[in-house]
Amino acid sequence: MVVPPLLRAVIMGPPGSGKGTVSARIIKHFGVKHLSSGDLLRDNMQKKTEVGILAKSYIDQGRLIPDDIMTQLMLTELKGLDQYNWLLDGFPRTVAQAEALDKECHVDTVIDLDVPFETIKCRLTARWIHPASGRVYNLEFSPPKVQGIDDITGEPLVQRDDDKPETVSRRLQAYDAQTKPVLEYYREKGLLKSFSGTETNKIWPHIYAFLQTKLPDVSQKNAATPR
Repeated sequence: MVVPPLLRAVIMGPPGSGKGTVSARIIKHFGVKHLSSGDLLRDNMQKKTEVGILAKSYIDQGRLIPDDIMTQLMLTELKGLDQYNWLLDGFPRTVAQAEALDKECHVDTVIDLDVPFETIKCRLTARWIHPASGRVYNLEFSPPKVQGIDDITGEPLVQRDDDKPETVSRRLQAYDAQTKPVLEYYREKGLLKSFSGTETNKIWPHIYAFLQTKLPDVSQKNAATPR
């Protein structure tokens, strides 16, 4: 029996493009190990590791975490996953990080969620939360019964700073400036696979079909239509 080579994949997309949802579906259907730079940073900051304390000092000053710190953090973690198929999320964010990753391992494919910025702005700025319970409402598809009021407690809803229109615009501009060169870097290598659309549920079947050419579906219910 021929053992297929291990898959080394990266998922990219602006904040609010549905990366979390798509990553969860990839894990469910293809059994890959998911390594998120954001989760890893939060974990290190919570545990107050050396890297975590250092990273927090940059975040607290509103500065980007330097490439060498992020690269060291991610590559150390990847060493423990060399026997598995994996999916990187949130790394590499810069060309320097992509080059450092290349020196350690060969990336097979880069999945790019190409969602229009206008769609993302509508999606994120429509999100309101009830702080005490964490209940999330979306004015587009799951609005509260009374505008601005939590259905259960009648308390006011708030918009997270991250979801305010001016912040969303800033985050999208930062993503564009920082990450476009990384997309170009992978495009030139012939590794970039872009999936365009405005709805995750419509983009997903195309991503699923693409990954099926590389890995078997390991989910229990191997339904005809992937969900």
